[in-house]
Amino acid sequence: MGQSDHDTSAAQPIRDLDQLEEVFRSVEKPKAAYRIGIEVEKFGVRATDGAPLGYDGEHGVLRVLQALADRHGWAPQSETEGGPVISLVRGLGSITLEPGAQLELSGAPSEDIHQICSELYGHMAELESISAEMGLIWLGVGFHPLARQADLQWVPKQRYAIMQRYLPTKGSGAHDMMRRTATVQANLDFCSEADAMEKLRVCLVLAPLINAMTANSPFKEGRPAGTKSVRGQVWLNMDPSRSGLIPALWKKRDLRYRDYVEWALDAGMFLFKRSGQVVANTGQTFRDFMQNGFEGHHATFADWKLHVNTLFPEARIKSTFEVRPCDSLPTELACSVPALYTGLLYDDAALARTGAFADTFDFASVDAARPELVRAGLEASIGGRRARDLAVELLDIARSGLVARARLSAKGKDESVHLEKLGRLVEAGRCPADARVDGLSGTPAVAEILARCRA
Repeated sequence: MGQSDHDTSAAQPIRDLDQLEEVFRSVEKPKAAYRIGIEVEKFGVRATDGAPLGYDGEHGVLRVLQALADRHGWAPQSETEGGPVISLVRGLGSITLEPGAQLELSGAPSEDIHQICSELYGHMAELESISAEMGLIWLGVGFHPLARQADLQWVPKQRYAIMQRYLPTKGSGAHDMMRRTATVQANLDFCSEADAMEKLRVCLVLAPLINAMTANSPFKEGRPAGTKSVRGQVWLNMDPSRSGLIPALWKKRDLRYRDYVEWALDAGMFLFKRSGQVVANTGQTFRDFMQNGFEGHHATFADWKLHVNTLFPEARIKSTFEVRPCDSLPTELACSVPALYTGLLYDDAALARTGAFADTFDFASVDAARPELVRAGLEASIGGRRARDLAVELLDIARSGLVARARLSAKGKDESVHLEKLGRLVEAGRCPADARVDGLSGTPAVAEILARCRA
């Protein structure tokens, strides 16, 4: 299928639901071609006082993008000719901006976790001199530890302006999600319908537990929040039609693409594009758009591809399989996220164990545990079972999958080396947030919070 709304095939009206499944079937890959991707978001702040990085101006993220382009070969990208720069590309990698000027590295598809870590550390090295000149530091936490909503600018991306207006009508966490949260995500491949849907099922089931394992947002507006993952708490207050655990997919086995399509059809739209121009269309479900159109426009395959990319469940299928429950982490821990999911999902024996492990959970117990998991991390429980014990079991499965892959680094280490730091925390019943707040009492100084939250 074509890649833009200008392509003839993509611009054709949708004929039936079978056509909608093609967006997933067209990106299936043989296992030999599997790759792994990472997306890492971080907050830029002024080193002297923790003031947040805006979009433009002396301390704006636009200046960071310009320096990366000038010094390191990144190419600036705009939505429209002559429009504001909102991203950079270099090869198969990109650097993009979230609505509150969070900087996101979307790494190139890699063969193993060793390559991913090398790319991530290289990215941080490219930022080092630029940050020193601008007096900036980068924070690797899941929720901005200092900024209030009033302190933040909006990045001038067309979609964000529509989301800014629409999402708060569906959930109180909308603006916080957009501007004060940050995450580490992993992108993986799938070889068939059955493979894609099994990966989706198990990752939806395990998302709250994995959020507790990687919880790393214990501060809010300069104070300890009393919660291990403020970011996780925010996501509990988002539009339920486009986020969360997709409970409809927990009710049956032998899931098909059609099950995901049916869920996506009933989520509200944001927009579609015609001749490169954005047409705002908030609230109409895609199913209704297909049936009735909007202001004389009719749903096309390109519209459907765009809609699928505006859905935010804890795991989703689009051009890759994407997992989304983790808080942003310091660089030394960030590679543990793709390592965890690669170990669970890419080795056949490990995936079978992961599926059997997921089968021991039911939706009612997991859903009921979510508020306590974001508050207490691995000190919480799910259906009477300690989250710490469950996390240890899950890590054991992931390690076995990485060892079986036998992808060695230049030092002869397999990919399980990238789980060691997270594993030590989990085995002690701790999550990254615990290290951020150890020994604190009262309201800490800004400098202390910045030192504890460095990326």
